[in-house]
Amino acid sequence: MTDSRLRLVAAFLVASVCFGGTFVAATAGLAYFPPLLFAAFRFDIGAVLLFGFVLARFPREELLPRTRADVAGILAAGVFAIGLANVFIFVGQQYTTSGVGAIVFSLNPILTPVLAAGILSNERLSRVGALGMAVGFVGVALVVGVDPSALVGGAVLGKAIVFAGAVSGALGAVLIRRADSSLSSTVRTAWALPVGALLCHLLSLGTGERLGAVAWTPAALVALGYVGVFSGAVAFIAYFGLLDDVGPIHGNLVFYVVPIVATLGGWLLLGETISTLTLVGFLTIFLGFTIIGHDAISSAFGRFVGDGDDAVTMGAGGSVNGRHDGPVWSDDD
Repeated sequence: MTDSRLRLVAAFLVASVCFGGTFVAATAGLAYFPPLLFAAFRFDIGAVLLFGFVLARFPREELLPRTRADVAGILAAGVFAIGLANVFIFVGQQYTTSGVGAIVFSLNPILTPVLAAGILSNERLSRVGALGMAVGFVGVALVVGVDPSALVGGAVLGKAIVFAGAVSGALGAVLIRRADSSLSSTVRTAWALPVGALLCHLLSLGTGERLGAVAWTPAALVALGYVGVFSGAVAFIAYFGLLDDVGPIHGNLVFYVVPIVATLGGWLLLGETISTLTLVGFLTIFLGFTIIGHDAISSAFGRFVGDGDDAVTMGAGGSVNGRHDGPVWSDDD
């Protein structure tokens, strides 16, 4: 296996494990932090670390946003893909387990082409994509365990809030694409993290959360350190580096692994359990992913285990080194 392929596999595994741990650490940390303040602190830490990374790695002329498209891309990432998406995750995790929260949030890749079809003029959802979307929503219904008599219950409420986070994340991804910024995705994220942090701090103040409500215990510091360093800066560097190399469809394969990591982490570290119906729902969601991304999955498998440099350099949608040349979510089968 070449060094380039090893780097791709390492980035994939790091992003999957770190993002999956977010739901475990969020569930644990909410015992010590108000949810919005917890998310804000996460982005404070991540912003400092990621800015240090881009300052060391990128030339100065590549660091500053210069066009309206650059600013629009930063705001789309900071407000929707990072800020509101994580607000909903941290608030929703008060009412559900880490594994179930991760499963519901993993609808992001299914929601993205749906929103793209309505926002981007050159993107549309194919019949195959629509079938995958429908299967995915069936899976979510199984995970949520919809019961008309329990629609106002805490468990369903938590899943609905996390689902709103998935919608926000998908919307952010589509708006980033529409902005068509010239900034590197890593530099854009370094600018977006402070935007997300500011949004969370303002929401925290607006809802009456207080710094005095934080219990600064060793367990609280471990949870905050994880979401700020590992599922913040480290995960973002690995994930956006993966996107730069292989493109958005192949990079988003990390979301297939995230619920598994979160479920196992919640079971090992928090003593959480997961029902048979939830497992069936997860498998159904995975089937929806497979239907939508069948070409991407087979291509990505060849990328990770195949031979030849072309397996590494070809990105999503027939692009090179992750630079996309055509519609990502169209499938004309």
